[in-house]
Amino acid sequence: MEENSNNQKAYLYDNTKCIGCRACQVACKQWKNLPAEKTEFFGGPGYQNPAKLSSSTFTLIKYHEEVEEDKLKDWVFFKEQCRHCLEPACVSACLVKALEKTPEGPVIYHENLCMGCRYCMISCPFDIPKFQYHKVIPLIQKCNYCYDRLEEGLLPACSQTCPSGAIKFGTRGELIEEARERIFKNPDRYVNHIYGEHEVGGTSTLCISSVPLEKFGVRDVGTTPIPSYSKQFLTAVPVVIIGAATFCTALYWIAKRREAVAEAENKTEIKEE
Repeated sequence: MEENSNNQKAYLYDNTKCIGCRACQVACKQWKNLPAEKTEFFGGPGYQNPAKLSSSTFTLIKYHEEVEEDKLKDWVFFKEQCRHCLEPACVSACLVKALEKTPEGPVIYHENLCMGCRYCMISCPFDIPKFQYHKVIPLIQKCNYCYDRLEEGLLPACSQTCPSGAIKFGTRGELIEEARERIFKNPDRYVNHIYGEHEVGGTSTLCISSVPLEKFGVRDVGTTPIPSYSKQFLTAVPVVIIGAATFCTALYWIAKRREAVAEAENKTEIKEE
C-alpha cells in the first residue's frame, strides 16, 4: 500500500521552522466555522501543553520547553491533527462506510451515513476522531485535509496560512524525499526519523522534529497497519461459523436420532405388554 502512495496528497510539518503562532489553528477554525476554545499555552520550565484535540479543534499546536540546568533552552512545537493513514483503522472499523479513504489521500467523513457507534474513536491509534457529546444530533469530527479546498485546486487552510513555512503540502513521495534531504544536510538539527513514513503502515501527515515526539505525548504505535489485525480475525470468522454450524447440525441429528430410537423402543414395549 505504502509503495503506491507516493502520488497521494500529504503534508510535511517541520517543527524547527514552527514559531508557535497558531495561525494554522485559527485558519482551520475559520474555514470549518468552528467555535473558539480556551486552551492553556504558558507554563513553567519543562511544561508541556496538556490540551487535546476536540470536536471543535481539528488541529492543535502543542509545545514543549527544553530546559538545561534549570534554564529555558528552547521552545519546541508540534502540530497535532489527523494522520490520514494509508490504511486507516477508522475506515476499517466503520460499519456503514461513513469514513472513506479517498484515492487522493485524505480520510473524509460522510455525516449522512454515520450511525454514531464511535467504533472509529476506539480503533484510532492516535485518538483523533471526536464525538459531539454536547449536540442533540451528534457527529464525528476530525480534520479532512480541507478536501473541499483540494477539489478546487487550493491548499488546505493551515498550509496556506503558515507564515514560517513549517507546513509544506504536496505529494507524499516528494515530501519524504525532501524530509530525508533536510535531515541529511542538518543532522544536528533533527532526530533521524520521519514520523509517519512507516508508523501503522504509513500516514499522509509527516513530521520531522528536533526532539523525540514522545515529549509531546505521541506514543509508539508500531509499523503494522491496524486493519491487518482485524483481517486476520475476520478471515477466521467464516471457518468458525461453518464449523460451529456443522457441529450444531450434527448435535441436532444425533438428538433426533436418539429420540427416534427411544420412541421405537417405547412402541415395542407397549406391543409386548
